[in-house]
Amino acid sequence: MTLVRIDDPADSLIAAYRDIRERDLVGRHGRFIAEGKVVLEHLFFAGRFTAESALILDTRLPGMADTLAKAPPDMPVYVASRAVIDQIAGFPMHRGVLAIGRRDEAETVETLLATLPAHSVVLALIGISNHDNMGAIFRNAAAFGAAAVLIDETSCDPLYRKAIRVSVGAALKVPFVLAGSGERIAEALDAAGFAQVALSPAGRTDIRTLRRTDRRALYLGTEGAGLPEALLGRLQTVRIPIAPGFDSLNVATASAIALHEIVNRAQ
Repeated sequence: MTLVRIDDPADSLIAAYRDIRERDLVGRHGRFIAEGKVVLEHLFFAGRFTAESALILDTRLPGMADTLAKAPPDMPVYVASRAVIDQIAGFPMHRGVLAIGRRDEAETVETLLATLPAHSVVLALIGISNHDNMGAIFRNAAAFGAAAVLIDETSCDPLYRKAIRVSVGAALKVPFVLAGSGERIAEALDAAGFAQVALSPAGRTDIRTLRRTDRRALYLGTEGAGLPEALLGRLQTVRIPIAPGFDSLNVATASAIALHEIVNRAQ
């Protein structure tokens, strides 16, 4: 690896890392921040993304040797002291392990679905605007073997630093595509032969009684409002039974329970 010592937080070499908390709000032109050792390992193995550089706290460097050995051989590794890294990031960086990744050429929803195996479960996310929920859903998708995640135009970006961190790198592991409107997603899934169900507290079918099928898509909606009425009217709706007198589950928690049920029926 190519080690480069950084002693000046204003050094142009590390401009992409500067004030990362603020810059995550406006995007990075296809680039994103990966934070933490496990997340960097996912980045280095993810064929859909390119690792451009890493910024490592000098005291963390010895323990990162095995991880950095998996990085592209020509990738620069910037090394800095705690004081310098904190000034670069704009807040105290407790982990001291950062990298810049780049999203490669965007796929279409049709292209992604065409690559999936005959037995597949996918998630369709509609209006998921909370980064914690987005990251947790991706973590659940990886844990239960979801083949892909389709994300509508009203959802937040799973490559925001916080979403990647909460997902423990699963946002870099599980294939996903930004797929436009909910209607476009439904049409593409229809064409690809996926049986589609929408998760709702008022769902007509108990998810535990859902029939087995080779290809299944599960729709999840935003907290509170849930899925749009147009989609609920178009799709079969399912519910997770909960105790009487309680309204609903957090969408990330619901995704884990629903995926467990659906994946077992797809096998």
